[in-house]
Amino acid sequence: MSGIGPVEPDGDTRPLEPPPTTPRPAHAPPPRLSHRQRAAAATAFVAVAVLVTGTLLHLTRPRPEPPPEPRFPSQTTSFRYLYMQVRGAGTTSPEIEFTIQALTESDAPVTVLDISQPYAGLSLTSTPATPLRVKGGASRKITVTVRVAECGKVPRNAGLPFLDVTLRNTRAKEAHSYILGARYARDLSTALEVACGYEKR
Repeated sequence: MSGIGPVEPDGDTRPLEPPPTTPRPAHAPPPRLSHRQRAAAATAFVAVAVLVTGTLLHLTRPRPEPPPEPRFPSQTTSFRYLYMQVRGAGTTSPEIEFTIQALTESDAPVTVLDISQPYAGLSLTSTPATPLRVKGGASRKITVTVRVAECGKVPRNAGLPFLDVTLRNTRAKEAHSYILGARYARDLSTALEVACGYEKR
C-alpha cells in the first residue's frame, strides 16, 4: 500500500519537564542571646511592668474627700470677761483696764485684727497690741485699756456694752460685736462712775 502519511516527529515525543528550580537558601537562625543579655532584657521587662502597674494603680486609686471648709471666725471664736480696775481715778486722764480671754474652738488659728467700742468719749488700746494671733483650740488673755477722753460723752449707765472685734481666719475676715455679759456691764458702769466722778444713784 503506498501513500504519504503524517510526518512522524523526529526524536522523543514526551513533554519536556520544566528545568529544576534552584532551592532558595534558608534564613539563618537568629543569633542566640547571651546570659547577660537575657538577664538585662528580663530586668527591663520587669521594670516596665512595674512602672505600668504603678501608673494604673495611681490613676485608679480612690480619691480622698476634700477637707471641709473652715467655719467663719466669729463662729469659732468667743470672748470671756475676767476682771476690771480703774487707774488714775479723779485725774484728768483716768483709765479703765479690763482683761478678757479669747478662745477658739477650731483647730485653725484666728487673728484678732482690731478691738474697739462704740462710745465717742472713750479710746481703746490692747496688750498685746492688735493684730494678735490666737492658736487653734487654745485661748489667750488680752488686757484692754480704756482711756476716758471726755466724760460728757460717756454714758452714766453702760447698759449692755459690747466690743466690736474684727477677726480673720483662712476662710474670711469679718467684724463681729460681742456682749461680754451682765457682770462686765455692771463693772464698766461702776468704773465709769469712778473715773468721771459720777454719783451713784
